[in-house]
Amino acid sequence: MSKNNTNKSENGTESRFSIWKFLIPSLIGIGLFMTPLPAGEDGGITIPVSMLADWLGGVLGDALPAIMVIVIAISVLGVIIQKWIKPRAMAKSPFFKSLFDISVFWFIVRIVALLLVVMTFFQIGPEWVHDEYTGGLLLYDLLPILFTIFLFAGLFLPLLLSFGLLEFVGALLTKVMRPLFKLPGRSSVDALTSWLGDGTLGVVLTNKQYEEGFYSKREAAVIGTTFSIVSITFSLVVLEYVELGDMFFQFYMTIFIAGFVAAIIMPRIPPLSRKSTTYSNGQEGQLDETIPSGFNAFSWGLKMAKKRADKNASVGLFFQNGFKNVLDMWLGVVPVVMAIGTIGVIIAEFTPVFTWLGAPFVPVLQLLQVPEAAAAAETLVVGFADMLLPAIFAGGIESEMTRFIIACVSVTQLIYLSEVGGVLLGSKIPVRFRDLVAIFLLRTLITLPIITLLAHIIF
Repeated sequence: MSKNNTNKSENGTESRFSIWKFLIPSLIGIGLFMTPLPAGEDGGITIPVSMLADWLGGVLGDALPAIMVIVIAISVLGVIIQKWIKPRAMAKSPFFKSLFDISVFWFIVRIVALLLVVMTFFQIGPEWVHDEYTGGLLLYDLLPILFTIFLFAGLFLPLLLSFGLLEFVGALLTKVMRPLFKLPGRSSVDALTSWLGDGTLGVVLTNKQYEEGFYSKREAAVIGTTFSIVSITFSLVVLEYVELGDMFFQFYMTIFIAGFVAAIIMPRIPPLSRKSTTYSNGQEGQLDETIPSGFNAFSWGLKMAKKRADKNASVGLFFQNGFKNVLDMWLGVVPVVMAIGTIGVIIAEFTPVFTWLGAPFVPVLQLLQVPEAAAAAETLVVGFADMLLPAIFAGGIESEMTRFIIACVSVTQLIYLSEVGGVLLGSKIPVRFRDLVAIFLLRTLITLPIITLLAHIIF
């Protein structure tokens, strides 16, 4: 057997087993991240990665909040050791440097997160910090989910990223994604992962692609804020909160139409349109999506997928990279979600700030002939703090149509500080807090008239 039959030759041809190196890991990745499965007796839908996360959450149970306190404490202690003690092993490691050599601002965020998580866990300090709807919501409800999701997502993400699936899908869908959304074809995998799994999974996937140089700064910002869509499972939860569980088809079709329109418009207007087209390493135009003569989209995508798969030969390296992903998310993202999410929810629950911010929407809702406009206006902005708050605040509204509109808008807004927004700020994706505010408001203004029009037709 010749050497060229078993290994990739010097002229770049694929190895003998390259098709299997592409297919087997990619199919396992699709199975874990994109295969919809029944979530249980409630009729919801989930994916295997989320099921694994739920299983681990059940095993660890009441220990998870304590684990989260330890994780956030390590994120702070690591910075102190890295910057002031400076051990040689950490100084020489690019990985530890990326984890702990952070700016003063992000160090302060981690310290705030540690203070908040300690106060919440030990029930010390003002009640509004550790209330079940503020710090308690983050520590006991959200962070345990992120901990388990990040573990399995981080370990298994290389199955989607490193064995050619994105190259193959990218070649097939470039002609759809580029003209519609100004995005690479491979970004469709991010959207599908979010839709079937969880919005944070989409952000994690996008962040890794951005760090590896496959998305420009503008593309990463667009995908992270536009395509990290709310999962089907969460949509069902929102619908149950507003007591319209029997209207899932009308509900999901409405948010699909409104979200599709927003996805077309948002990349074409500021702040997303003004993001740089450079890549994380400073280069421009790094991802070449042209299909050479002699190939069609399928054959070229398959060739590029096999070429990518041939670069991966070590099982040990696969798990090493996966575990690095996990630590990066645990230590980099979790503290940001705790700090910013808790502060956002405290403002929403214990101050009139969101009532004031919602006041300008009252005449808009009245113009759109939405019943109980004053009560509905506050819910349009309170979702910026937490994704479930609009549905909770809608509990006292009698009009079914108004509750339907609130539920739909809350899902299409996408940016929630207690989840996706916090994860975005903790990632390397180039979006700032003020960007998130602008994007949240723009998505609200774009989707609200569409949703209201469809609601008038439905009701």
